[in-house]
Amino acid sequence: MRIMRAAFASRFDDADPLAALTVGEQPEPGLPGDDWVTLSVTATSLNHHDLWSLRGVGLRAEQLPMILGCDAVGVDPDGNEVVVYPVVPTPGDPRGMSILSEHFPGTLAERVAVPRSNLVALPAGLAATDAACLPTAWLTAWRMLTTKGRIDEAEAVLVQGAGGGVATAAVGLAVAMGKRVYATSRDAAKRARIAELGATAVEPGSRLPERVDVVIETVGAATFDHSLKSAAFGARIVVAGATAGHEPKVNLRRVFAMQLEILGTSMGTPADLADLLAFCAVGKVRPVVDTVVPFSRVADAFARLHSGEVFGKVVVDHTS
Repeated sequence: MRIMRAAFASRFDDADPLAALTVGEQPEPGLPGDDWVTLSVTATSLNHHDLWSLRGVGLRAEQLPMILGCDAVGVDPDGNEVVVYPVVPTPGDPRGMSILSEHFPGTLAERVAVPRSNLVALPAGLAATDAACLPTAWLTAWRMLTTKGRIDEAEAVLVQGAGGGVATAAVGLAVAMGKRVYATSRDAAKRARIAELGATAVEPGSRLPERVDVVIETVGAATFDHSLKSAAFGARIVVAGATAGHEPKVNLRRVFAMQLEILGTSMGTPADLADLLAFCAVGKVRPVVDTVVPFSRVADAFARLHSGEVFGKVVVDHTS
């Protein structure tokens, strides 16, 4: 049995998730099916999903230890640099699928097992540490804007709660697509960073100079009324999170009178990921990276994410 270094949940701690993180040795994951392969991981990025796993959300005690991490870039058995699409078929899961680190070992390790069909070629000119940011947060933002939000029909976009991974990705992508972008944040320093990305940064609840065609919602109850009031006739309000409450009050009269669409989404498809990678490579769009740390300091990466001070993605470089 081959042993490898990994970062994993060894127990659950809702009050102090960092205390449940262990960095040490784990067995190399097996191959659940004939179409699965083992990659050598070169870079990963963290998501809040990793902190929730340490709190015990979505995992059971009998699944421990569970290697964390959803996103990765690695080298396949043929020597190709690839980006991992993290959604895998999962018999027994009520959804029929899961993301890596829920039922199968995740990407915060020297090696990870994934279906070969989940591998997307890393485009030339896109660094592994940048591409590792894309498969979860950026892919979700991409699908929110394109497939669900029909951004090609829009001129103006509102992004609620910029600073978080998905929302910051949505700002960067929408600006790169040439749209007028408004973004909210309670934090003055984050509003300044948002403005540097090319968006108009405003405080939550502020009246916008125009109504928008697409609203990106990952906050939830705290901002949803503002999202409704900011939406133009026929606008799409796309929801992929509810970090500040999942039961907002909804003014249904506004919904039908303004013919608004409220659309839910999560992640995207392998084809979406390929399109996103191509868009970033050709357009020279790069994800907002807060911090890059070597794997030897992976615990520091988790502490940075947990601090709440992150703007953009926290990346772990397995090659340094």
